[in-house]
Amino acid sequence: MNDYPNRPLIGVGVVVFKADRVLLIRRGKPPREGQWSLPGGRQRLGERIEAAARREVREEAGIEIAVGPLVDVVDSITRDDNGAVQYHYTLVDLLAEWRGGEAAAGHDAAEVAWADPADLAPFDLWTETERIIALAVQKRGAA
Repeated sequence: MNDYPNRPLIGVGVVVFKADRVLLIRRGKPPREGQWSLPGGRQRLGERIEAAARREVREEAGIEIAVGPLVDVVDSITRDDNGAVQYHYTLVDLLAEWRGGEAAAGHDAAEVAWADPADLAPFDLWTETERIIALAVQKRGAA
């Protein structure tokens, strides 16, 4: 879990599109356990960020993707009640397209859903996640 790290950890978030829908997962473990989010997780030592994106999506949702361009980089910092940094992730968010498989919850995900990017309210997402999805929609439309 890496509670109270001595440095930021690098993670990847993946905005996966299948036609006009975006993949969301309900997190099964901390941080943000029980909340809807983008699939993703920590990058492993020696692993390129694109490989981390493919692995995390495969582990959490059971699907194959084609990884596209960078969407943005986000700092996710969670402090405890005393103000100490409990979690600090630098998240590299990438755009991706679905290539195969049926999405099903696995590994760290409790649930998966294909959502309409224009109607994310039912998922009560972190504002940064909503911003990243909106940026990904723009980048995808410009491509």
